[in-house]
Amino acid sequence: MALPLAPPSPPPAHTPLPLATPPPAHAQQPFTPEIALDVSSVSIAAVTRDGARVAATVRTRRDRTDVDHNRYGDPTYISPGSMRLMVIDTRKGTQTWVHDTPAQLRGFAWSPDGERLAYFAVGDGEYQLRIFDAAAGTGRAVAVRTERRIASSSPLVWAPEGDAVLLGLRPEGWAKEARTAFVALTEAPVIVQDSRNDFLAWDRVRNIAARQITALVSTNDGTVEEVLADATPSAPGFSADGSYITYSTATRTKTSYTRRDGTEYELFRLDLADGSEPESLRNTGEERMNVSWNDARDAFAYADDGSVLVRRLDEDEAIDVTERHRVRSAVSQSDSGTDPDPDSALIRFSVGRWSPSGEHLLLTSEDAWHLLDLQSNDLRTLIELEEDDDTRPRRQLQGWSDDGRHLYFSQSARDRWQRGLKRLEVASGDVETLLLDDALYRSWSISDDGSTVVYAMSDGDHPDEIWTTTTNMPAPRRLTTSNPQLDDVALTRSELVEYLDVDGNTLYGILYYPAGYVEGRTYPLVAEIYEQFFDNGYNENMNLITAQGWFGFRPSVRFEEGFPGEAWLKAVPNAINRIIERGLVDPDKVGVYGQSYGGYATNLLITQTDRFAAAANVSGKVNIISFLGDSPKITTRNYAAAEVGQDRIGATLWEQPHKYIEHSAVMFADRIETPLLMLSGEGDWNVPATNQREMYYALRRLGKEVVWVHYTAGGHGAGRASTAADFVDHWQRMFDWFAEHFGEKEGGAVS
Repeated sequence: MALPLAPPSPPPAHTPLPLATPPPAHAQQPFTPEIALDVSSVSIAAVTRDGARVAATVRTRRDRTDVDHNRYGDPTYISPGSMRLMVIDTRKGTQTWVHDTPAQLRGFAWSPDGERLAYFAVGDGEYQLRIFDAAAGTGRAVAVRTERRIASSSPLVWAPEGDAVLLGLRPEGWAKEARTAFVALTEAPVIVQDSRNDFLAWDRVRNIAARQITALVSTNDGTVEEVLADATPSAPGFSADGSYITYSTATRTKTSYTRRDGTEYELFRLDLADGSEPESLRNTGEERMNVSWNDARDAFAYADDGSVLVRRLDEDEAIDVTERHRVRSAVSQSDSGTDPDPDSALIRFSVGRWSPSGEHLLLTSEDAWHLLDLQSNDLRTLIELEEDDDTRPRRQLQGWSDDGRHLYFSQSARDRWQRGLKRLEVASGDVETLLLDDALYRSWSISDDGSTVVYAMSDGDHPDEIWTTTTNMPAPRRLTTSNPQLDDVALTRSELVEYLDVDGNTLYGILYYPAGYVEGRTYPLVAEIYEQFFDNGYNENMNLITAQGWFGFRPSVRFEEGFPGEAWLKAVPNAINRIIERGLVDPDKVGVYGQSYGGYATNLLITQTDRFAAAANVSGKVNIISFLGDSPKITTRNYAAAEVGQDRIGATLWEQPHKYIEHSAVMFADRIETPLLMLSGEGDWNVPATNQREMYYALRRLGKEVVWVHYTAGGHGAGRASTAADFVDHWQRMFDWFAEHFGEKEGGAVS
């Protein structure tokens, strides 16, 4: 059976969201930090293969306000990220609470028959295996017959017969060893680190955290069969008959600073019946491995330098299935009018997905999606892709019907809010629109027969809800209403803004309108900066900003490696000017802030321009040099981020020290004229408060206006990653800071 098709024009629309209807005649209350704490975020955790049942989790920010951030890196600490859990019958639309009060849960998986949901729940300080019987509406704990604890990083995979699950257990004595290693680096009277060890001390703690013994646990009586003790498997999966599992390993050999060495990758098959040693299927050494298995788990495909190879487990070697398809046609090579580059004449393929039957492979290339018949080796183009990468819609495969007839893929435009789901008929290549509008879609799940689609959707301004559409429904149906309390709250509305940066690049930002916006008036604006922004959807930060009667704005920037600090100056002022030119914003009342990398960006930006009335840095570094080794719990991340990662310096400190100086805002603190608020958390494992402290003392020494607020219970995000009281305090200080410098209230010293 197939989904009802959309008429050619217009595409199908969702039934109106209750939360998206025009506001009632009476005045709505403003969105406040107290309200933000209790906004529910509903997510799809697992869907049965027939799409009949959904396991959905519901969280609020308040559920995450009791984390002990100083325990970050302690392998024995289970962070209290609580949630509620429900099961939804997509056909009846009914909901059954599995946990109607917040609990620490993870790892949700439906049994092969779709009748039972397995998951882990914390009880008495450790994870327990639980089973919920959807038909009976009852749940139970499985008494796992072992003294070993379930690992916090354990996989949870059902055996094909549905009588057992694969999971990870901790080795004997693990808890004591792990806790001792953590205490030795945090509380010991003497702490020693030695470069003669292959691993940094914190890497050794991480290695302990990864240890587990893989076991099969009966869901009936809890009996345990340990199957793998000396390796930690990644992406384990059963063969169709359950006789073996396949998995990959990433074995760390030393601490790496480049992300290109120090780990060895290998693929294995383990026979569960004869007790033999695991069979190595592929060893790539220090080259990362990415393979795609067929449903039967008896063959896998992978790309290697543009070719696609297939290895069947009953054969000794992998076969290049694209060898005769890689050369472009003479016509396509001559289109440019010049002699073709030998390398560019070769098509580079990647693996998309196996067909359900295992007889075909979906391949992708720079120019198209292709269907490869593995028996005849015939290759057919299914979709010709648009030539321009910058304007080409984003497409992502979401499902393949089990009869092989249809491919389902999501599609989103790059120059406007147009997003949805399409279906491709494999035989004809015809593409049909199932859903396509300006809503924001996530978490697509397509039933095996293609008859049911489950997804999360926001109208663009409200929190996600879960929806479904099936063959016997004339329109999509909403399955959840998670935030009825927001009906009487004034939320922002969003708009996509296009502008050019200084280099002439077309960029996009999201503009959020102030509560009670009146056309013709000008308002203050507060920009939140980071990297790229495009999709809208419910945004807590922007609702809090716009509730103050200000525009919120999230502009994008484009980076050049080696010169990242120029990106925000080249784009952010231009983006704001675009809005000012429309008569929406008072140019004298513009503020800027950011968190983490955005806080770093904010500090760099105000060393280069004085156009902002005020700025705020939330948990953002100010000195990239001292930051390199300033976060020991994340080991070499800061070095890698600067050299080859997000910071985009593109060189080591010793190769190009001037680049590190140029990208450390504290070095140019004397140029800052913008009043600066800084917020930090004592338990911030990412950007320790010691880094921001440098800027506070520098600006105070220079006689500049600066306020530093430090939350002793906070983590990365300052008060936003702290207690409920600190969350409210954090935002009130932000509101007061910008209001004072917009001339909306009288300022004063903050102790």
